[in-house]
Amino acid sequence: MGAFSRSIAALALAGLMGGCAATKVSLREGPREYVASDYETVLDNWTRTEHLVSFSELDNLLTATATFESWDFRWAYVVRYAQDYRLTLEQRQKLLEKTLDETRDAHHFFVAVAGGDRKFNDLTKPDSAWIVRLIDSTGAETAPLDIKAISKPNAIERTYFPYNTVFHRTFRITFPRTSSDGRPTISDDADWFGLRFAGAQGNSELVWNINRDVTKKKSEEKPQLSPNAKPPELPPPKPPN
Repeated sequence: MGAFSRSIAALALAGLMGGCAATKVSLREGPREYVASDYETVLDNWTRTEHLVSFSELDNLLTATATFESWDFRWAYVVRYAQDYRLTLEQRQKLLEKTLDETRDAHHFFVAVAGGDRKFNDLTKPDSAWIVRLIDSTGAETAPLDIKAISKPNAIERTYFPYNTVFHRTFRITFPRTSSDGRPTISDDADWFGLRFAGAQGNSELVWNINRDVTKKKSEEKPQLSPNAKPPELPPPKPPN
């Protein structure tokens, strides 16, 4: 087997291994006690990558990586952001409340795609090679409310989402929390949810398995930051000029 063939096989194996090792996530809300150094671990917990490989043509058709910007993720994000930009406690609290409120309105994903013909990887275009859907284990399938292309990721997006390289096309994708008939787009009974990328060349699914025992323990407490706690917002405000 040549070097190129081995690299394609390695990509596929890495995708399989990554899927098996993925940590279960909790959709539970409520306070967290993160510090800035926890961010990388939390980012990893909420990020999934899959490779769609054509073995007959020895070609990587699609590599999709996505971070679900959940309540838990956003809390850790703000903690990191607040330390990096030396926010005051009051600024942190306002940022935390604002970004957590956004999770109640919609489901947000930070997505980076590569592979295949780059010009057809623009998910905002009608001639894109791929359509994206939010799916779950109950059979629910939901189209995006909005897809925004990030044509020139800034230093914050490059640093806080390090898988987002110059070889990727990057997007923020928003889905409604409820369908037109009022049902949650991620069912309360779901064992997993995910993103499906589908097109003429095949389909690939990024899956987040849900830790249902933890998710069931809902907290109604208003998020608060103690003097020793650090906060989360997405998208982050641009640093002042």
